[in-house]
Amino acid sequence: MSDLPRKAVTRTAKLAALPLGFAGRATWGLGKRIGGRSAEIVTRELQQRTAEQLFKVLGELKGGAMKFGQALSVFESALPEDIAGPYRAALTKLQDAAPPMPTRTVHAVLAERLGEEWRELFEEFEDKPSAAASIGQVHRAVWHDGREVAVKVQYPGAGDALLSDLTQLSRFARLLGPLIPGMDIKPLISELRDRISEELDYGLEAQAQREHAAEFADDPDVLVPDVVHQSDQVLVTEWIDGIPLAEVISDGSEEQRDRAGQLLARFLFSGPARTGLLHADPHPGNFRLLPDPDGGSWRLGVLDFGTVDRLPGGLPSTIGDCLRMTLEGEAEEVYAMLCEEGFVKEEIDLDPDAVLEYLLPIIEPAEVDEFTFTRSWMRTQAARIADIRSPAHQLGKQLNLPPSYLLIHRVTLSTIGVLCQLNATVRLRDELEGWLPGFLAEYDEAKVIDEVDDADRHDVDGDDDGGLDEVTGEVDAGRGEADGEGVVKAAAAP
Repeated sequence: MSDLPRKAVTRTAKLAALPLGFAGRATWGLGKRIGGRSAEIVTRELQQRTAEQLFKVLGELKGGAMKFGQALSVFESALPEDIAGPYRAALTKLQDAAPPMPTRTVHAVLAERLGEEWRELFEEFEDKPSAAASIGQVHRAVWHDGREVAVKVQYPGAGDALLSDLTQLSRFARLLGPLIPGMDIKPLISELRDRISEELDYGLEAQAQREHAAEFADDPDVLVPDVVHQSDQVLVTEWIDGIPLAEVISDGSEEQRDRAGQLLARFLFSGPARTGLLHADPHPGNFRLLPDPDGGSWRLGVLDFGTVDRLPGGLPSTIGDCLRMTLEGEAEEVYAMLCEEGFVKEEIDLDPDAVLEYLLPIIEPAEVDEFTFTRSWMRTQAARIADIRSPAHQLGKQLNLPPSYLLIHRVTLSTIGVLCQLNATVRLRDELEGWLPGFLAEYDEAKVIDEVDDADRHDVDGDDDGGLDEVTGEVDAGRGEADGEGVVKAAAAP
């Protein structure tokens, strides 16, 4: 598969074959067990074959299929370990690569969008892509002024492919549910559909990236490459080197994991306060860990601003208020706020103490000075919420997710998933206190804005002890686990 299949019938046939393949392998597994092989061996072999087929198809189709696969990949850490093993490698493959489109297609897009003399804009241009994702691929090049650049070229027909894929996937979302036990897949697919037009618009992406690049221009912790040139299907940005976060997850040192986790959370949750925008695609393929050229700590390089949530006032203060009151044990106040914000519908009547008991394990990372995000912690939370026999599951089913919190919720869950994959130890309270409105009872927004421009924010004593430097906002971890319908809704609860 070398090009983006654009005919709806072709893509639909490939996606429609997935549930048939699942059913066929289940029959095959039953036959093996009848033949005398142990259930454990057969189950693992079945899982391996399922994972390979599913993510091979999603990766090859790119478009909405791959976008869905990437969204699932960050939740891998929530799977029980005996299931996660066979899926982990296949999921990770989707985070940073996909089959490339032919060189002739790339050249045709460049000629159409940059002009027939497009080569004159570059001193060098590498035909082999350096990375490929759901709607476009990236080529390394040298701009005519000598700057190294990344040239992002959108796949022809990407828009139609995105819509077609996600429509088809939604038809058998229930069959995909077991990939992430307890998680409601259909709302995830619906939310991805809602963002299609924005992600296809490179003008919007360029604007969001420019705003981030300007805000973080002199930041010692985060690097956002600036935009060099933009047209309808081509986006040229500064090139950055570094270790892909997927490699840090698989082979990174403890220092790299912790630093990556701290900076990932810091960027994602300081961003809204500093730019009024929330980077909303936090899968590992969009981040790099960069050595400091001056010999200091690692920095985080951030890529791909195709999906952002516009939050002019930053993250809603309701999130910080509710999180603080939950930690303080104010059950009645928390419940009243959840009702007011629409997390509990008018016709639903819940016990405030039960709601508090439901939320407290989820926000455990916010209770301590630092917290280690692990797959086992994620699995524990997922199992607690996903078990249909548990009170937590029954309560979680009655919670509601207001539309205004939908994208914040997905970013939250995705970030938790990546932090657990990293096995990162992160100073959450420092981040919440620095960036989350409402988390401190006497939150002074003007003071925080001033500190954004103050050297103290960057931990000037160099001991990496946190303060506003560690300000990332693992608020996401405090708000929810990436798994289970109930966990999903709890994570969105402010």
